[in-house]
Amino acid sequence: MVSQTNERALENCIETSLIDHSRYEKGNPADFEREFAIDSEKLWRFLETTQPQELEKLKDRPNWQRLILERLDRKIKTGGILSVLKKGLAIDDAHLTLLYSLPYNDANPKVIENFERNIFSVTRQVHYSKSDPLLSIDMVLFINGIAIATIELKNAWSGQTVYHAKEQYKSSRDPAETLLQFARCVVHFAVDTDEVWMTTKLDKNNTYFLPFNKGFNFGKGNPPNPKGHKTAYFWSDTLTRRSFTNIIEHLAILAPGDNKTPLQQKSLYFPRYHQLDIVRQLLTHARKNGVGHTYLIQHSAGSGKSNSITWTAYQLIELYAPGSDYPLFDSVVVVTDRTNLDKQIRDNIKGFSEIKNIITHADNAQELKTALETGKRIIITTIQKFPFIVNGVEDLRDRNFAIIIDEAHSSQSGQAADKMNAALSSDEEEPEDDIQDKILKAMEGRKLGKNASYFAFTATPKNATLEKFGQQNDDGKFVPFHLYSMKQAIEEGFILDVLANYTTYHSYYEIQKSVQDNPLFDTAKAQKKLRSYVEGHKETIAIKADIMVNHFLEQVWKPKKLKGQAKVMVVTRNIEAAIGYYFAIRKTLKRENAPFNAIVAFSGKKTVDGIEYTEDILNGFPSKDIPEKLREDDYKILIVANKFLTGFDEPLLHTMYVDKKLQSVLAVQCLSRLNRCNNKMGKVDTFVLDFFNTVNDIKHAFDDFYTSTSLSEPTDVNVLHDLQEALENVGVYEGQEIEQFNELFFSKAPADTLSPLIDVAAARFNQELELENEDKIDFKIKAKQFVKIYGQVACIIAYNNVRWEKLYWFLKFLIPKLIVRDSALDQIDELLESIDLSTYGLERVYLNYAIALESTESQIAPQNSNLRGYRGDASQSDPLSEIIAAFNDRFFSGWDATPQEQRVKFINIAQHVVNNPNYQTQVVDNQDEQNRRIALEKLIQQAVSQERKRELDLYKRYASDPDFKRTFDAGIMQLLIRSSPEQLNQLLA
Repeated sequence: MVSQTNERALENCIETSLIDHSRYEKGNPADFEREFAIDSEKLWRFLETTQPQELEKLKDRPNWQRLILERLDRKIKTGGILSVLKKGLAIDDAHLTLLYSLPYNDANPKVIENFERNIFSVTRQVHYSKSDPLLSIDMVLFINGIAIATIELKNAWSGQTVYHAKEQYKSSRDPAETLLQFARCVVHFAVDTDEVWMTTKLDKNNTYFLPFNKGFNFGKGNPPNPKGHKTAYFWSDTLTRRSFTNIIEHLAILAPGDNKTPLQQKSLYFPRYHQLDIVRQLLTHARKNGVGHTYLIQHSAGSGKSNSITWTAYQLIELYAPGSDYPLFDSVVVVTDRTNLDKQIRDNIKGFSEIKNIITHADNAQELKTALETGKRIIITTIQKFPFIVNGVEDLRDRNFAIIIDEAHSSQSGQAADKMNAALSSDEEEPEDDIQDKILKAMEGRKLGKNASYFAFTATPKNATLEKFGQQNDDGKFVPFHLYSMKQAIEEGFILDVLANYTTYHSYYEIQKSVQDNPLFDTAKAQKKLRSYVEGHKETIAIKADIMVNHFLEQVWKPKKLKGQAKVMVVTRNIEAAIGYYFAIRKTLKRENAPFNAIVAFSGKKTVDGIEYTEDILNGFPSKDIPEKLREDDYKILIVANKFLTGFDEPLLHTMYVDKKLQSVLAVQCLSRLNRCNNKMGKVDTFVLDFFNTVNDIKHAFDDFYTSTSLSEPTDVNVLHDLQEALENVGVYEGQEIEQFNELFFSKAPADTLSPLIDVAAARFNQELELENEDKIDFKIKAKQFVKIYGQVACIIAYNNVRWEKLYWFLKFLIPKLIVRDSALDQIDELLESIDLSTYGLERVYLNYAIALESTESQIAPQNSNLRGYRGDASQSDPLSEIIAAFNDRFFSGWDATPQEQRVKFINIAQHVVNNPNYQTQVVDNQDEQNRRIALEKLIQQAVSQERKRELDLYKRYASDPDFKRTFDAGIMQLLIRSSPEQLNQLLA
């Protein structure tokens, strides 16, 4: 007989494992009561055998069993299943325990005995529906007769996968049925032989499933299992009696934990696999190896580190070493820079424990000392206050501590953490008089204390962090204790890929000498200074602010990204630049009559043009209100200078405009502000527009923190010309058909008038032209490539190529009707989906970079141990004219004119402007900056028009390319506004 490979075989496998290895009982579907979603035989047997005295208090009531069931049903409907399992059921003068707790240690045999009396059971093919008796769920898990989880199973060998199981939950499982109501079961699983997915709330098509997979090759899925199915860990590890009870008691949480919020408005959190795995691995290692160890947990930004930290903190305070009746750690100290984590830990622990006053927030050393002396088990402090707290800690050598560091970086490996290590060290000695001894003692203080274990959570470990907190393997490398990579988080859809739509603008400038001498300057420093000067100039900021606002209005706000709630962050180089952008963006928003405004964020005070500014002054509300205000409809744009670049979690952020050098950790942290998913708002992508960094810069920054990154060859946007020509040569469509289609489409003609035009072209492709299948595949690929590339190009900068625009819309409707017979096309389509145009120059060349992720391990070098010092002979000095020439060659290479020709053209246009009779009154004498700018733009436009015959190329470029126009106008304005009358006359002479 051949092997059974269908869905029933998988049911048999899971049931057998749970019964034979995890001591589940086999349930009878006939014992399931649909009205209350219970296994009646198991429930009453459990109560009768464990709590007969409590039942006796109720048995004299009429219909006492139904009385209990109705009371149980009401409590679940109001407080959820977790509360009932943890607190039990109070009814009249009786109290019924519904789940005996998992013992913390072996000190109390009675607790162990009671836990073993719990009845875990699995029932197959449960007919749960009151309206349709034929509907059944593959498996339901029960504890003491109370349903706690449902499972829909599929087997890929029979043609269906976990994705069919998810669709089954969405399409044919009514959440109004008792068993499927929110918080009636703890979790619902979709399972096949390869993957496991889960949800805690069924809501038809709005149901959101999360992966519960181990990951494979740093990505999604599960590794091959030599002993069975890839998903065997699910039933052999996760669903065991102790494992599932631990999840219910210490990990699953209903939030918020108040009694005011209706149940349907709450969220039930069930740990994802990597969260469950890290908490259990940390506890297991600490229990086995004791205090004095370090743990580096590298979990991707946006992957749920906050919950992992709160779950770890709570369970560490209740961790016992084998054979001990005293907790391993006296106190757990959580070090974070996120104030919201304080409230999150408080709320979660309220749901886990009835013990009061075990958590406090310490802002200074005295508060920390008091918290420790009074037995506070969890103390939360901030990184900012950390040095002051450590200074006040005295003799703590008789206590053991768990130090959890949130977003650990080198700052936690520096002086502040060194002080904490010394303060907690049991080996601390009195200072010696000898200076060498004092130095050695200071170095000793940098060693981690033996009475403390360190748990460092980060998405972006630096070399110092790896060396300080990582584990050293047999090869001598320092590695994380646990990894949940960005690659896996992205592939699993838990966070968004912020590099999928990465676009860069290349700026073009020309500067001139204002002195006749040719002094020498350090080349590198001069180039940097020149760029800083140009990029920070008001005119330059105004041009870029216009691009930002226009892009946001046209491509984010008007298309109603995130249902019209999308927010944008502008990342600037410094406070002065942030203030400049703030005024420029607000001015542009006002000019465009936008119904919202911008917020600026920076620390401290800054004087610009003689005026002192603060956040409060500019925004008109306190600094602490910025996150809350940004969520309001009145504000869409957040302009920042080093603030909110790390640790800021706002799922409404969709777009980022970058005008700041981003490197290494900062680049990853900054751009990761965008990666939070927001399924309620339909957030499916992100967008980055970068004025400062190249794609290569960003690639190198991410290389160390993804497993690996590869970059495709850049593609000139002129590939669209080649694609268009190749498509037209096949003869699938006629130019007149494209014209007619677009005319009807944009006049909102009925759909049935569009179909004939598309169907005629599709018929040519599918039948009349007798194309070889390879030619069809080639055509369809090129058509998709054209649509994809043009769609992205058009989102960045306006093109005046009407033919491309019309072909784009025609092909979008034609492609779905093109029939090919090659199954490999889907793979080719996936390849095309991984290629995105993301780097463009403002002037002329638009490059397409596709940033893909590899599955190879990344290694970073240790800190540079070479001797450093001043290298005077390494600097190169060039005459000023050469520096300017090099600068212009780099930043003004997009205009087909030599520097001398450019100079002549600028001067010629400027002379026309100055000679205009309106120049003096509308520009020179005009005190209103905005009106002066508008007037000057009109005069420049008139001057270019006057010169159109002599400067036809300049006129065409000026008229057809808005970005060239902005840059050219800015150059003329700087020339006129920044020159004195004498300099101007001399220049124009």
